[in-house]
Amino acid sequence: MTRGSARISAPPEPRRVTAVPFLLRWSVLLVAVACWELAARAQGSVYFPPPLRIARHARDLWFSGPVGHLFLTPAAVDTILPSLGRMAAGFALAAVAGVTVGILVGRSRRAYALCNPVLQFARAVPPPALVPVFVVVFDFGTPMQVASIVFSAVWPVLINSAEGARATDPLRLQVAAVLRLTAPERLWFLILPSALPRIFAGLRLSLSLCLILMVFSELLPGSDNGIGFALTDAQTRSDLLTVWAALLLLGALGYLLNTGLLAVEKRLVGPGSYAGRAA
Repeated sequence: MTRGSARISAPPEPRRVTAVPFLLRWSVLLVAVACWELAARAQGSVYFPPPLRIARHARDLWFSGPVGHLFLTPAAVDTILPSLGRMAAGFALAAVAGVTVGILVGRSRRAYALCNPVLQFARAVPPPALVPVFVVVFDFGTPMQVASIVFSAVWPVLINSAEGARATDPLRLQVAAVLRLTAPERLWFLILPSALPRIFAGLRLSLSLCLILMVFSELLPGSDNGIGFALTDAQTRSDLLTVWAALLLLGALGYLLNTGLLAVEKRLVGPGSYAGRAA
């Protein structure tokens, strides 16, 4: 009887645990937007337009194109796609370099001891402080923008990859040595799976930094397209609707990109793996 009751009461628990936070999260967002809408309409301030007006302006500006162009307008092609291209290039380079160097450094105690102070120092340098250096080396343009994104986004991936590689179970490495696995086999079957949760933790931090640095790099002189350039241009023209629309677009892009990365992490690592390992 006890076993039967346990079987009956067990299934609803996961649904309550997963459904309640989901409903609460979106209900809080909807309530906040509704409060903003009502307050903005009541005040009638030009500096804080209603959210529905901002969303309508963003749609007309960037997402009212033909179906064959995925509803993208010419303004969206000149604004969103260049920014996504720079961000994708910077994130890809930072991910590849960070994971590769991090695994190499993490698997050598001597290399980690020698490189760790340098890594911590480089990570602490504010990216805007290096803009004059990047301008001298790359001049204004896309190479300078991508380089500034890569330099700032590589450190979370590199440090987390090194920590993840160092956390590989020594017993498993000893078993691999007994089985005479080659170095590539140990890397593929032992080290990378063990380091994946920490690697994805670094990738999530890196992704948010890429979005921030993408906007910052497009605010600099020499930029003639991108979301950051559109933001600055709208500010100089006192086009506050476009300013708010650009902020809404950045928030939506950050949410969608983070959701996509979490889906990839769940597929490769599994839900709760990082929390379980950290505990």
